[in-house]
Amino acid sequence: MTVLVLTRPQDATADLVIAELNERSIPVCRVDPGDFPEAVTMAAGIGPDGRLWDGVLRGQHRDVSLTDVRSVYYRRPAAHRLHPDMSHQDARWADAEARAGFGGLMYSLPGLWVNHPHRNAFAAYPPVALVASARSGLSVPRTLITNDSGEAREFVSALPGQVAAYKALGATHPSDHDDRPQALWTRQVRPGEIDESVRRTAHQFQEWVDKEYEVRLTAIGHSLFAAEIHAGSNASRLDFRADYDSLTYRPCQVPEHIARGVNMLTFTFGLQYVALDFLVNPQGHWYLIDVNPNGQWGFIPDLRTPITRALADLLERART
Repeated sequence: MTVLVLTRPQDATADLVIAELNERSIPVCRVDPGDFPEAVTMAAGIGPDGRLWDGVLRGQHRDVSLTDVRSVYYRRPAAHRLHPDMSHQDARWADAEARAGFGGLMYSLPGLWVNHPHRNAFAAYPPVALVASARSGLSVPRTLITNDSGEAREFVSALPGQVAAYKALGATHPSDHDDRPQALWTRQVRPGEIDESVRRTAHQFQEWVDKEYEVRLTAIGHSLFAAEIHAGSNASRLDFRADYDSLTYRPCQVPEHIARGVNMLTFTFGLQYVALDFLVNPQGHWYLIDVNPNGQWGFIPDLRTPITRALADLLERART
């Protein structure tokens, strides 16, 4: 029985898990969905019982029988790469067919998913994730999502210190220089900085939490792994992703009420894996600010090996 890993070729996070599974002699098949249809082929039919797809996925390095797949590790696969000679109109049609055909076939595979992309997509919407977090008993900073500049100024004016955290609802923004997306960091905003351009799309404003440190909490099944993240620069105090070199980490215990809330949140979304970011104020109160069902974890040295092994354990158990 095989663990199917769906990810792009350069993915250091997936590499860690695949290496651990190889060390355990667990059969692994790594496929980048972006290689379909040019470098990956598939052929599958409904079996006699009408319940399962029976067929073969042929990749660049190995083939896998779909009925042999018992668990799927879904990381960050690339978009389908289509034949360059196609017209724009034909390429749009072919891409839609590839997503419906190849994607639909993959998504119909039974067994354990870490995580199923449909569950990832739902949990990745901040308005959905924040409300679900609050309903699970986790504290969330006061938040406004709006395209009304007046409402935004009024909201920020009512906050302590009249300052908010402006956070993009998505993770990236198109680059001005090439096709690669660029990250959007959290920044402070005050009422006088909010102009009428807010009306052009949705924006998220959150109460500014004066943090002592942050916590990256990774949940795998019912196991929780947490580390304090201490900022060492002004940039990382605003958003730790802006300056990884300045950060220091310290594994920490998860308070019982936080653990209960996280377990309820993962149950609500049906997630086997999730990375959560908390701000901890000087009084020790934890505020959840981000839910990332496909977040990174390899950047925290002391937790890299335990998390790798926990993910491998989860994928291996599903094969039996």
